[in-house]
Amino acid sequence: MTTHGLGSSLAYLLSRAERSVNRGLAAVLAGEGVTVEQWRIMRALADGRGESMGELAEAVLMPHPTLTKAVDRLIDRALVYRGPAKGDRRRVAVFVSGRGAELLARIDGAVAEQQGLIALAFGAERTEQLMRDLESLVAALDHAELKA
Repeated sequence: MTTHGLGSSLAYLLSRAERSVNRGLAAVLAGEGVTVEQWRIMRALADGRGESMGELAEAVLMPHPTLTKAVDRLIDRALVYRGPAKGDRRRVAVFVSGRGAELLARIDGAVAEQQGLIALAFGAERTEQLMRDLESLVAALDHAELKA
């Protein structure tokens, strides 16, 4: 384990891993003309419930102005649309369109294959454990923020 320089920083190592994973994911998605951020948006909307822009920004880890531009690009391609929120027609929500759902269905296999390559390189059990550990880390940090 590296214990000096940038390699001793958890934040740096997480960022470096995220870049490596997203580089592979971006290559998979490029064939469909979709960015990693756009895929995250459509994946977050895939359940069909719709999300407000605030909920969506939080879910996909994007600041509002960046999210708005990305959603507008997806709307231009008819992959998502804005409409009244289910349960409260006064609110506006974003939904994945039928065309967007078809695109997700096409790329889900490629995304799963890319994750499979990561598991092959790192080991399936280690990859699953890493995912559980990262989820636990996020939950612990969220809990610590609530107390602060």
